[in-house]
Amino acid sequence: MEEITLVDVEPQHVVGIRKRGKYEEIPDMIRTVYEYVLSQGAASPGCPIFVMHETSEEEAVKADLEGAADIEITVPVTERLAPAGGIACYELPGGRMARVVHRGPYQECGPTYERLFAWLAKNGLEITGPIREVYLNDPREVPEAEILTEIFVLVA
Repeated sequence: MEEITLVDVEPQHVVGIRKRGKYEEIPDMIRTVYEYVLSQGAASPGCPIFVMHETSEEEAVKADLEGAADIEITVPVTERLAPAGGIACYELPGGRMARVVHRGPYQECGPTYERLFAWLAKNGLEITGPIREVYLNDPREVPEAEILTEIFVLVA
């Protein structure tokens, strides 16, 4: 079981897209952003990031069921790109964050989140911004049990 730690995350220059919908749209949104980056001849030095603006399990489940989840997908880039087709280039803020890595299928992240939220409460920390999931490997290239998701929660 991965240890939960506090880390200082630097701001990142990203290309991203944000919309309301269902979480099942995340893979298509990631593909859209990467296709845009490639079409611009740009490089991406990092992994895709899902920024979840719902900050509780109940809020996330309700928003997903209603098709109203606030979904933001970003990809780090090394250069500023022009906006196009709902895709923008901006800085993803940094800050003090709690960090944990989930190993296994995306749909089984629940217990990792529960452990993270319990750790935050035990340590007197409050969530102060969106939650981030960084997808460290490609589910098309590794077995489901080996998928790695790095979870970051902005705290104070």
